[in-house]
Amino acid sequence: MADVSAIFGSLLIFGIAFPGMLTAWWLLFPATVERAQTRLDQTPWQCFWFGGVLTAAAVIPVVVLLILPFGPAKFTGWTLIVLTLAVSSLGSAGIAAKMGQRLAQKSTASPAAAFVRGAIALELAVIFPLLGWLLVFPLTIVTALGATGFALLRWAPKATPVKTVENSPIQA
Repeated sequence: MADVSAIFGSLLIFGIAFPGMLTAWWLLFPATVERAQTRLDQTPWQCFWFGGVLTAAAVIPVVVLLILPFGPAKFTGWTLIVLTLAVSSLGSAGIAAKMGQRLAQKSTASPAAAFVRGAIALELAVIFPLLGWLLVFPLTIVTALGATGFALLRWAPKATPVKTVENSPIQA
């Protein structure tokens, strides 16, 4: 019974802490989160594919390090996993900001309240049994890692050209 209580308590603490961590990233690194959000708004598939490349680049050394029968190598492998997930959480803050922005369009919530609601909505989507665990969670991590990569490299999406109509009766 104590094991069940410990697991439930741990999950409850993580459930409360996740929106708080995303809010901290949003407040501490507003420009990076905004760049990630912009990238997710305009080029979500590029974020996903770039995140896939970054995930593969992280998984290969992690697997090699975890297979080695040497303690410091295993520690380094686990450290790389934690660092990759920490970097990905910046992109997750961008996803939460995007979701919060969409929620704010339907209400009169402040930007901070909308962001927290977006973070909670993202968390609830991820913890939904099976669909959230096996589909939403991996897609979110990979896409968020790609968005963070673009944001940290400051690779902004290309601006879409404005189409002009010649000989238009309405002239500026």
